[in-house]
Amino acid sequence: MSLAAKLVLSPLLVAQALATRRRLPRLPEAEGPREGVVGTGSRMLRLLIGGDSSAAGVGVATQDQALAGHTARELARRVDAAVAWRLVARSGLTTAQCADLLAGAAEPWRADVAVFALGVNDVIEQVPPRRAVAARERLLHLLRERAGVRHVVFMPLPPVHRFPGLPQPLRWVMGADARRHDHALARWAAGRDDASHVPIDLPLDPNVMASDGFHPGEPVYRVCGLALAEHIATTVWPRLTPTETPR
Repeated sequence: MSLAAKLVLSPLLVAQALATRRRLPRLPEAEGPREGVVGTGSRMLRLLIGGDSSAAGVGVATQDQALAGHTARELARRVDAAVAWRLVARSGLTTAQCADLLAGAAEPWRADVAVFALGVNDVIEQVPPRRAVAARERLLHLLRERAGVRHVVFMPLPPVHRFPGLPQPLRWVMGADARRHDHALARWAAGRDDASHVPIDLPLDPNVMASDGFHPGEPVYRVCGLALAEHIATTVWPRLTPTETPR
């Protein structure tokens, strides 16, 4: 969408955004452990999962039903390895704030692979795509230097233009911004050895969304977990030197 069109619509968009924020229920992050080990095998794959509310499991009751649970279980099923996983996520984080959170962590956790779900809050806060990409570059550097991560898988921004909880034209405008951010992320990650962008075709009708019409429901988390596990198992993990399971 052009800047001129945004300026014309800005009074309506601001009013809709404020009304939507008041109207939508504030859903909690999923309960349950934020680290664990699943599966068995001769090797250990250490997985760090992080990001915003979609990484934290907002929209479902427990982490078993959320992104972390589905990804870790499916990944353990697909590789000959135990998967030790840890979740570092918080609702409302922009990409830059997520990098700040990791930078301030007192005890960084070692991992081979990381999965991050970020971007919607960059759209909400009107962060330009180039600044969001720069924040992902900083996040990637922190993960390499502080956690030993060798590859970061970035989830795509969701199709915000199909979020049932958003009114029009706010849904249309935010959707266009999300697509712009996602294209910038895909271009940045293309051809890199240390990062990848995984397109996921998400079913976002009201039946599979959370009650607020904004966050994922369990079926969406399951689709994402399956796609991430397949990408890591077939594309990322074979290229990495595995860590032997302690005896």
